[in-house]
Amino acid sequence: MPKPQGRKGRAHMREPKEYEEEVIQIDRVTRVVKGGRRLRFRATVVIGNKKGKVGVGIGKSTEVTGAIQKAISKAKKTLITVPMVGQTIPHKVKLKYKSAHLLLMPACPGTGIIAGGPLRKIIELSGIEDILSKSLGNNNKLTNSQAAIMALQKLQEMPWITKKQEAAKKEQEAKAQKTKEKAGKPQAKKAVKEPTKADPQAKKSEKKAEPKTPKKGPASAKQEKTEKKETSK
Repeated sequence: MPKPQGRKGRAHMREPKEYEEEVIQIDRVTRVVKGGRRLRFRATVVIGNKKGKVGVGIGKSTEVTGAIQKAISKAKKTLITVPMVGQTIPHKVKLKYKSAHLLLMPACPGTGIIAGGPLRKIIELSGIEDILSKSLGNNNKLTNSQAAIMALQKLQEMPWITKKQEAAKKEQEAKAQKTKEKAGKPQAKKAVKEPTKADPQAKKSEKKAEPKTPKKGPASAKQEKTEKKETSK
């Protein structure tokens, strides 16, 4: 068995990340100074926990890794909470920011995320699973990502929708409890009388078992009459 690496045989355990990260774009930026041109990298990063929190950050550095780390730290400072109704947004949003035009609409369950480019990554990390969207303006990733965050900020909570959802959940829980109680209690079985068919052989045996009464002939009738006369005398 291989021994765990680290000091004194202790394994190095990484802590689980609170937010997931997605790099939208990495650009090479030059700045003209007295001595010439100064080259740097600009990174735009989206972070989110898929539970209603999302943020976008921009970082610049001479190295790509440094630019990404700066962007993540800035994104953590600009997190927003996205109100949701189930797995979609509560209402329609239309936004214009600089040259970007965005349209977001709620969708029924099972639709999925219908979006493209940086808008799709932002929506996925925010936790929305069903949405309809369209980018009607410029294709610049930086402006579209900033416009998407502004559009999600415009969303408002609908209290009457949340009340309906809570009432529906309570009804479902009550039904589930009733079904469990019925399944737990043993039901008393009702005695059902089965129709008995008369066997022809049994009837024949009963007829045979009955004693036959002797038929009265003419001689026996005369004897009875004479007995009655004697008793009357």
